Amino acid sequence: MINISISKITKHNKEILKGLYGISDNKLTPHNTIFKQLQMAIDGGLRIFQYRDKISSDDNIQSLVKELQDFCSSQNILFILNDRYKLAIKLNLSGLHLGKDEIINFDSIRNDFKGIIGVSCYNDISMAYDFSQRGADYVAFGSMFESKTKQNAIKCPLNILQEAKKIIQIPICAIGGITRYNVHLLECDMIAVISSLWETNTITDNAKNLINSRLL
Repeated sequence: MINISISKITKHNKEILKGLYGISDNKLTPHNTIFKQLQMAIDGGLRIFQYRDKISSDDNIQSLVKELQDFCSSQNILFILNDRYKLAIKLNLSGLHLGKDEIINFDSIRNDFKGIIGVSCYNDISMAYDFSQRGADYVAFGSMFESKTKQNAIKCPLNILQEAKKIIQIPICAIGGITRYNVHLLECDMIAVISSLWETNTITDNAKNLINSRLL
């Protein structure tokens, strides 16, 4: 068992940064059911959970974020907050993921935030390599396939993952349109999913199917 707490996380911890990575969605994982849904995903094998909310203010979600962090820690799951680095620093969270609007501040964030930091690199290997050298703990590529939640997302060819593996020493995450039917095509450490995990009531089975299909 891995104790996912801020005091236990070490840089580039490959034992933590692997497996099924679930990302919340304002419509698919509403606040009134998110803990139940998260538990179902954990029962199916989820290893990492990212809370992503593009609507609410920091003040409105601060209490929920702290509860999610504590819940994930109690379940030995890595908790990651999307984009909101000021809140992540304030709450001393275990993980933070930065997108294109936040990475301009990467160096100062890396200095102030002691947990795991992931960076969205879309389809750009040189960008991923640069952030790996500057202190990122993992990099994410995608959208790998057509995505229901980000229909206009930048597309990333499958061979980008293969090439990235050759030059990038930190864990690699793939995201975007991943399902049980295409997950086996991906050469990476983490599989980040939204719709294919949450969109039905069979969340535990969805998680198991994604994990089992990757082993094909």
